[in-house]
Amino acid sequence: QVQLVESGGGLVQAGGSLRLSCAASGRTFSSYAMGWFRQAPGKEREFVAAITWSGGATDYADSVKGRFTISRDNAKSTVYLQMNSLKLEDTAVYFCAAQRSPVYSGPNMDYWGKGTLVTVSS
Repeated sequence: QVQLVESGGGLVQAGGSLRLSCAASGRTFSSYAMGWFRQAPGKEREFVAAITWSGGATDYADSVKGRFTISRDNAKSTVYLQMNSLKLEDTAVYFCAAQRSPVYSGPNMDYWGKGTLVTVSS
């Protein structure tokens, strides 16, 4: 069992930056692929970024490529999402998720955090 707790959300002006963190419990964190997803008001949850167990490969939604960076520190059982050049449309609840696979294989994640709210203002 893996428990995930997100932090780092908040209010930021358009063009600004935030870094989200996701702390995981459990000894198997380092063997799992990790991902970030988001859900904007009135919309379905969508994929943002994913990273393999080693951090050697990453994947991004087209809408965040070049602006967001996912990374992980297995020694700290933590995954990060660095968000730069934030836009109004990035406003959403951001969720961390873990997949019982060393590489990301789609949005069917096995464990989810409760989310952290990111609000981008003009």
